[in-house]
Amino acid sequence: MKRIGIIGGGFAGTMTAVHLIEQGTRPLELILVDNSKALNKGIAYHPYSRNQLLNVVAAKMSAYPGKPDHFLDWLCARDEFEGHDRSLVAQAFLPRYLYGEYLAHIWSGALATCRQKDISITVIQDTVCDLDVTESGVSMHLAGGGVIHAGTCILATGNQLPGNPAIKNESFFKSPLYFQNPWNIEPVTGIPGSLPVLIIGNGLTMVDTVTGLLENSFKGTILSVSPNGFNILPHRHNWLKYTEISGELSGKMSLYDLVRLLHKHIKKVRSLGISAGPVIDAIRPFTQTIWGNFTAEEKRVFLSRFRHLWGVARHRIPLTVHDRIQQLRIEGKLLVIAGKIVDISESANSAIVEYYDKKAGAIQKTAVARVINCTGPETDFSKLEHNLLNSALRKGIITQDAFRLGIHTNPATFEVFSAEGIPQPALLTLGGNLKGELWESTAVPELRVQAERMARLLL
Repeated sequence: MKRIGIIGGGFAGTMTAVHLIEQGTRPLELILVDNSKALNKGIAYHPYSRNQLLNVVAAKMSAYPGKPDHFLDWLCARDEFEGHDRSLVAQAFLPRYLYGEYLAHIWSGALATCRQKDISITVIQDTVCDLDVTESGVSMHLAGGGVIHAGTCILATGNQLPGNPAIKNESFFKSPLYFQNPWNIEPVTGIPGSLPVLIIGNGLTMVDTVTGLLENSFKGTILSVSPNGFNILPHRHNWLKYTEISGELSGKMSLYDLVRLLHKHIKKVRSLGISAGPVIDAIRPFTQTIWGNFTAEEKRVFLSRFRHLWGVARHRIPLTVHDRIQQLRIEGKLLVIAGKIVDISESANSAIVEYYDKKAGAIQKTAVARVINCTGPETDFSKLEHNLLNSALRKGIITQDAFRLGIHTNPATFEVFSAEGIPQPALLTLGGNLKGELWESTAVPELRVQAERMARLLL
């Protein structure tokens, strides 16, 4: 009997297991290991807030690549959407917890299918802390004790915690006033006194954290510091499909040609009073191929000069959320600072933060109640502490791409390369771990395709 171990129970791990179950026609044993509270949902879809919204409209969020209306059909069958126009529901930015319930519904259906087939599944709520790869398969060492052996192991580890900022006083990272994990509820609750809260970073996680602070009755000022300040854009034309650029896209485009083409079409739509969003969305299906054909130097230039701009253009938020953030800025409740954290120290019941303010051109100092790290997931595994991927990297079981964005993998087979450059048929990965190979590999449109294709290859 084929035995497959899956490390990670977020979207990628869960949907890979679902497809293995749904497509399986022979005896199969699945072992899924995850120690998260968001098991079979993923942290993105198991938020502490019922008001945090998806950043993509409902019509584009099906978990199945071959069933584009699957999520929408599930929504419209629920009591709370009875009487709603289906076309409006399709274009709505809905709460993330609903998507978590949708994934839980799919998982329940898969478990029922297991009972109808000769498929066994075991879910272990623990952490895999180490791996050994041999000719017979992969051994997964659990933090709680014990070893699990599988013929094939899938690394569906998702996003890592944000990396700690480079400051002089690294001992601050052990302070109870510092919160490295911004996706839990703890950073936004139980804040004493009237001091400000500092958020490091100005991306989508910062927006969620601000929302969480307000929902948990924080009345003070929120400071947000990042190198580029606040540049998040809203979805303004999510119903508009722009097709003119598609015929001019080529997988073998140089970075120069791509930038020139984007500039041409963005200028064209802006002349009609339309934002650049539809143009960026139009090239989404081509980005993996384009990235794969860039030279190493073009990738380096993109990451150093265009990465931030691409992130701003790609990762937009619902207009209502954007308006709320802007209103907080107008009211002075949210202060966005373009700059860099220099140092942080602990003093009595506060953290003393020194940061360079670009606008002022000087070092500023302020006291805050706590510091929340919203800088985004760390992708350099050598910087991760007490982590499976760090251990596998040190042992030569995995290597990273040249830019340390993910795991060096053959994206056609999902096989992970060892330190000797040998593909390992027993060790596979998908999702964010393929970012170095594919660039776009963290959102549902990419993950659902990878999960289905990996299951098909394994079976």
